[in-house]
Amino acid sequence: MKTWKLVSGILSIILFVVVTFQSCAAGVVNALEENGGTSGSVGFLVAAFMLAGGIVSVASRKSVKKGGNIALVILFGLAALIGFAGYGNYSDLVIWSVWCLINAILAVAALITGKKKADTITDSL
Repeated sequence: MKTWKLVSGILSIILFVVVTFQSCAAGVVNALEENGGTSGSVGFLVAAFMLAGGIVSVASRKSVKKGGNIALVILFGLAALIGFAGYGNYSDLVIWSVWCLINAILAVAALITGKKKADTITDSL
């Protein structure tokens, strides 16, 4: 899981830039069309949560404690939930929400396997 946390963290930080620019473009389109859409703002929130999740993922990759994984579940889970709920005319937001959902699911898997590893280490002592 250490490798996955590093890779997903770096990719999330890089994708933050892409999502931010796309969100700005979607916000401009919403403003010009005066359609009342909020998908640009929603995209910016997803990007912010994605950046925070990426930073936490890189920072907690070597940690054996479960706090980092819990933070990843919360950050990426919120990003996915917000993205799916408010994508509107910015349909690429669904792609970034799926990426966040995958990261949240893998953080849950790391929590579960980390607990089993900790139990095994405790039992062997």
